[in-house]
Amino acid sequence: MELVLLGTAGGPRPSVHRGAPAQAILHRGRIHVVDCGNGVAGRLVKAGLALRDLAGVYVTHHHADHMLDIGALPLTAWTDGLKTGVDVYGPPTTAEVFRHFLAMVDIDLRARTATTGRVPFPELITCHDVPAGGVVYEADGLRVTAAVVDHPPMEVALAYRFDTEERSIVVSGDTRHCPAMVELARGADVLVHEALHVGALELQLQGSGADTLREHLTGCHTSAQDVGRIATAAGVGKLVLSHLVPYHAEVTDDMWREAAGETFDGEIVVGHDFLRV
Repeated sequence: MELVLLGTAGGPRPSVHRGAPAQAILHRGRIHVVDCGNGVAGRLVKAGLALRDLAGVYVTHHHADHMLDIGALPLTAWTDGLKTGVDVYGPPTTAEVFRHFLAMVDIDLRARTATTGRVPFPELITCHDVPAGGVVYEADGLRVTAAVVDHPPMEVALAYRFDTEERSIVVSGDTRHCPAMVELARGADVLVHEALHVGALELQLQGSGADTLREHLTGCHTSAQDVGRIATAAGVGKLVLSHLVPYHAEVTDDMWREAAGETFDGEIVVGHDFLRV
């Protein structure tokens, strides 16, 4: 099982340096994508992966930067020759969101199905609303477990753990420091966790609305120091920082490692797009 970071920016604003939040878990020739921010299909292609190998989409929460391409990703895979089913997981209303997407692209789907002879796209998709933690997928030597984490004001935000006999990878999604995150990550080989650099954030927050934005970011995300605390408490083997806030180039890899290293003495990897772990 291998991890590929597809987008490591935190937030919806486009960047020339980092893509929208997304990561791929590769297992036995199939692709499982956690979060699908804008442009994720192109990121998969740029990473050298075949869209037709898509097996699952796992949305952590319904902020747009994490799920804008919830429908576009599997649809694009279908145009690339997808013939096997794709399971789409996410918090409650995920199935409803996907139904709205199908309505939006109905004209396109009917035209392409009629002219290509493909299996109708909706027949390949199974949506699963995940209101609580537990195992959501288990097949072909892979088990995926969800946990409800704490990302206000979202009623349900999820983190996911991928386990095989050889390896375990956990992806936090967006969350603040919470016990559920520690429990899900316990003993994992790799923890991919969002990170907020508080010092750099203070330099960036200037002008009107700064106090409101500061309160939001620090109240629903995890400082790099708290990420280190989670990794230490969970006993993870390797910590990968992603969904970086702020993500401009002035915040160097050394700054990220130093902040998380205050509270975690294991291996720390600063995420960059297309990094394989």
